[in-house]
Amino acid sequence: MTETKAVIEIGSTGIRLLVVELIHNALPHHQWKAVDKSEMPIPIGRDVFTTGIISRDTLVSWLHIIYRFQEQLKAWDIEPESLVVIATSALRAAKNRDAVLDRIMVKTGCRVRVIDGIEQNRLMYLGVWNSFQENLPLLEEHNAIILEVGGGATDIMLMAQGKIAGVHTLRLGTIIIEQHLKSMASTKDTRRFLEDYIRVMRSTMDQELNFSNITQFVVVGQDAQIIARSCGKQIGAKLWQINREQFSSFAEEVQSYSAEECVLKFKLSYNDAQTLAITLMTYSFFLHFTQAQSILVSDTNTREGLILSIIQQPNQELQENFFAQIIASAWNLAHRYKIDKNHAETVRHIALKLFEKLKAELGLIEESRILLEVAAILHDIGMFIGADDHHLHSSYIISNSDIFGLNRDQIDMISQIAFGHRGKIAPRDIPNFSRQDRESRVTVLKLTALLRIADALDRGHGQKIQDFTIDFHSDTLIIRCPDTHSLALEQRAIEEKASLFEAVFGYKVILC
Repeated sequence: MTETKAVIEIGSTGIRLLVVELIHNALPHHQWKAVDKSEMPIPIGRDVFTTGIISRDTLVSWLHIIYRFQEQLKAWDIEPESLVVIATSALRAAKNRDAVLDRIMVKTGCRVRVIDGIEQNRLMYLGVWNSFQENLPLLEEHNAIILEVGGGATDIMLMAQGKIAGVHTLRLGTIIIEQHLKSMASTKDTRRFLEDYIRVMRSTMDQELNFSNITQFVVVGQDAQIIARSCGKQIGAKLWQINREQFSSFAEEVQSYSAEECVLKFKLSYNDAQTLAITLMTYSFFLHFTQAQSILVSDTNTREGLILSIIQQPNQELQENFFAQIIASAWNLAHRYKIDKNHAETVRHIALKLFEKLKAELGLIEESRILLEVAAILHDIGMFIGADDHHLHSSYIISNSDIFGLNRDQIDMISQIAFGHRGKIAPRDIPNFSRQDRESRVTVLKLTALLRIADALDRGHGQKIQDFTIDFHSDTLIIRCPDTHSLALEQRAIEEKASLFEAVFGYKVILC
């Protein structure tokens, strides 16, 4: 059985359409192939990153492009309501974003979903992972950096032996860099500005993965495809390899081209041609700090990542791999703030066991489990700042951090769960709790109640309780811990922390 889906991406330099045909079958991964593509350049980012808003002229052009794409989609019997439309950094930053989104919806019927940098990293990961299917050891057996330099931002993933070590969205897009460069006196000043900026960012990211230990350098995006076509060697269906010296030579050569020459040589729009040299310069400076001897170019994009997230969501293997990357990212954040790893691991283990034992009582979707697991790992991260009010510090650190694979709403929920893990905090005291929808509030309450019990069972941070059983007797939940020493400290902690559990689930908690 086949199905046709379409995605429109509104980026900083243009609007792009991808139409794919899905082939539903019994294979582990549903197959798909691109059947139609379109791209229209439009300087959205130049509006936003110079004036802060999307101008009327740009909006009118924008609407005309979407109308045109909708006419194109009629041939595929795709209606506006079934079309997926996403927007990235330029629309995220626009001060008149809400008015623009409303105008698009009213005039075209399309609801645009503005994705944050974390979500864009997730989609990039899915696309890159798919492009490496024939060459997975190149990622799994090396430390790698994955880069996409866009018009409004640079998205970075750091991977240590195939596991996420860090994710970042830098306000370092080609259009933003271009605006800075207009005030520079010479090309030499330009290079120094960019190199110094990247050096400062590198010093921060070295805490997650030392750049001098990176041996694989992966780039994504349209400009990366120009490099691949010009001097790359294809090593997979969607993967190219370029020798480090060849890339450096090509990048230097392009620096001498005018925008008009880039249009002619590489068949680019003028907008894209204007920023090609900046993109290559950015890649060059990042590459300089690594030990990679080649560039790997992944032929993928955000649109393909979105398609993969839709069609592969039911696949258990992919989901497990993806959840493992989320947890790796959470542990990496925890290590940066020097958490008590043994305590965090014990609380995580207990919390997940409670979740499994109480599934019938929880009434939560399986994805809630990952929120509990991350919250358990990070609940004491605020100890790095100070023990007093560490729950407040934990909430602040989490809410202002990037965790791979989780969107901003999910990270906010985790920060609220961490804030509420101490026993005397009422739900009304949790920041932004009352602003959430009912379903999110209920999820936060239930997971906070579980985390409090799990934390109480390791009150002394001595990891005394490794195993336990749960029995229900009337309105009482009994936690039995065999072969342990005195439980007086943990029993006192349960008395202090079980009130939320009792209020949410209706069970008195007894530890024996």
